[in-house]
Amino acid sequence: MTTNKHVLTWLDEMVALVKPDKVVWIDGSEEQLTALREESFRTGEMVPLNEELLPGCVLHHTAVNDVARVEGRTYICTKKREDAAPINNWMETSEMKAKLIPMYDGCMKGRTMYVLPYCMGPIGSPFSKVGIELTDSIYVVMNMDIMTRMGKQALDQLGDSNDFVRGLHSKAKMEEENRYIVQFPEENTIWSINSGYGGNVLLGKKCFALRIASYLGKNEGWMAEHMLILGIENPQGEVKYVTAAFPSACGKTNLAMLIPPEGYRNKGYKVWTVGDDIAWMRQGADGKLYAINPENGFFGVAPGTNMKSNPNALISTQKGTIFTNVAHNLDDNTVWWEGLDKNPPENALDWTGEPWNGKTSEKKGAHPNSRFTAPAKNCPCISAEFDKGEGVPVSAIIFGGRRAQTTPLVYQSRDWNNGVFVGSIMASETTAAATGAVGVVRRDPMAMLPFCGYHMGDYFQHWFEMGEKLGENAPKIFNVNWFRLDSEGHFLWPGFGDNFRVLEWILKRCEGKVDAKETAIGYVPYAEDINLEGIQDFDIETLKSILEVDKAAWAKEAEGIEEFYKQFGDKLPQELRNQLETLKKNCAE
Repeated sequence: MTTNKHVLTWLDEMVALVKPDKVVWIDGSEEQLTALREESFRTGEMVPLNEELLPGCVLHHTAVNDVARVEGRTYICTKKREDAAPINNWMETSEMKAKLIPMYDGCMKGRTMYVLPYCMGPIGSPFSKVGIELTDSIYVVMNMDIMTRMGKQALDQLGDSNDFVRGLHSKAKMEEENRYIVQFPEENTIWSINSGYGGNVLLGKKCFALRIASYLGKNEGWMAEHMLILGIENPQGEVKYVTAAFPSACGKTNLAMLIPPEGYRNKGYKVWTVGDDIAWMRQGADGKLYAINPENGFFGVAPGTNMKSNPNALISTQKGTIFTNVAHNLDDNTVWWEGLDKNPPENALDWTGEPWNGKTSEKKGAHPNSRFTAPAKNCPCISAEFDKGEGVPVSAIIFGGRRAQTTPLVYQSRDWNNGVFVGSIMASETTAAATGAVGVVRRDPMAMLPFCGYHMGDYFQHWFEMGEKLGENAPKIFNVNWFRLDSEGHFLWPGFGDNFRVLEWILKRCEGKVDAKETAIGYVPYAEDINLEGIQDFDIETLKSILEVDKAAWAKEAEGIEEFYKQFGDKLPQELRNQLETLKKNCAE
């Protein structure tokens, strides 16, 4: 399928290592994919679902010991420790290879190796990058067909270039104690072994699109970020775009597919989804920052997704979707998960394949991290820009976390450098749903803590350098917190679609249409400038209370930030130290 000597040489080396019985190139044709799908049905790797109710949808169960990303077994391997530390698991490159090569040796004997070329980003886009994943899993092939632009078109994009990410994956023996997901950024290489779970084996996703791409972005002058991309259309038909980064459990997917409140919809406001998870951003010829979504599908968490919480996400799953580790309703050959509706099936198999009666069983039908892999084109609010590849101009970058008290509903940074500081101190408090103590502040800078492919001190510095390059074209930076609580633990802000009201204020600030109040941490809205029309059981006094900035609380916050920064040592940019000192000074006044 290719004459690219770089690809063929590497392929020969990998085939010699893993020794498959057969090598099959994935060309992306429907005929080939149909044959592989049928083969997976015969072996039981995947199960076809009801063609009338869920056309083209299938069900898959992973091994019971293999249900989530394994951060403890995920490594960034470089020649020098200081190029990957301190937030990453690190091992020197040759040492890690010496550990893994014996595991890979002959691991595909008796199996087929699928050679899977794929493109992250639209074909033909100057933003896009090519990868090739070698895998012994049909499940991986089928998922990558949804999540990427796969097959011959990706090889055409690559041509004779050596600029491709080399990915090697094998289920091997599925040994938990020998499960490794390893990035070698200096070699543009990813190795994954002993896992079959999507987040560990769909190598185009977090492994390439964030860990490897963030390293490439640093070296090539662009940004790979854990951010949604959203277009907001006003009644005049003008669309402005924002990107937003949130740690897990902070409503990222819901915001990416937000439906504006009815009053706004009636006036003609619309929201368009460009991406729900990852943004690649670079400076355009006009000096502005442009973003693309490198992915072609959604790899979403199923539990809690329903027609109320996220109708656009649920509708996206209703054709051509792979469901992983959800319950199987045997009565109508469909799927179910907790939070889908209030009618669990009585005649079903749970996510482990055991008989399950949802009305009587105390066990969950779906794993809490069960997933759907759905084509982005299924989404009712997918943007017309999604496949174009030129990128969308970014007006604002939004950071957010889950804080019960300290952080106001929304505030704007003073400038780009202060915005980098705001992103670097992003945090969420643990909830009752998480193990361990409740209310512990966990920092997750730019929501990239598990995904940065190099030293985070250098990552912060790259943000500052991008700001210098963008100059007056730099997007405005904001922070939001939908999760302020009252004294009894109830959420004060209604959230969901009403978050659109905050986005409206953010865009007005970008356009210079509203003023704001300067505080110790940045610019906070005047409550009167956020439209509350049509909100039930919420008033302007409550809004004022969640816009307040408590200097004493922020002085305490500064102590935690200082402690957090210590781990970055000499690599922490001086500008972040300066920003922290300014915060302390502001809180003391």
